[in-house]
Amino acid sequence: MGEILKTRNIIGIIVMIFFIGITSGCSNDSNGMNKEATTQGSKVSFTNIIPQDAKKRLDSEEKIILLDVRTIEEYEAGHIKGSTLIPVDNLKKESENSLKDKGMPIFVYCRSGSRSLKAANILIKQGYNKVYNLGGINDWPYDVEK
Repeated sequence: MGEILKTRNIIGIIVMIFFIGITSGCSNDSNGMNKEATTQGSKVSFTNIIPQDAKKRLDSEEKIILLDVRTIEEYEAGHIKGSTLIPVDNLKKESENSLKDKGMPIFVYCRSGSRSLKAANILIKQGYNKVYNLGGINDWPYDVEK
């Protein structure tokens, strides 16, 4: 009986460590924390935004650019209504022509969050100052259009 209790305690500890690792290590860090990028010697940052906050702002504010940085194939398979497509690989070249107002809020998203993070840093380095990383469309709980 004592061995069974020891085994259960060890398994419980392993499960708890695993759970803590999963919940803290795999977070997409969309809690509003700022991330810094360096541009011309000074630090500027973008802000992570969660889907619920983004949706509220998109529904109530007119001047927000919703930027999808996935491929055209991904965009055509489903995107957030009102979004503009500029694939992250084309962003450096196309942003100056397509995103004229560097002071307008830009909500950036991709499939899972890694390309939006890259895109947010590119935009900050190009002088855009209201950049929000929405993360991935996979986490978007609202309708998408095709």
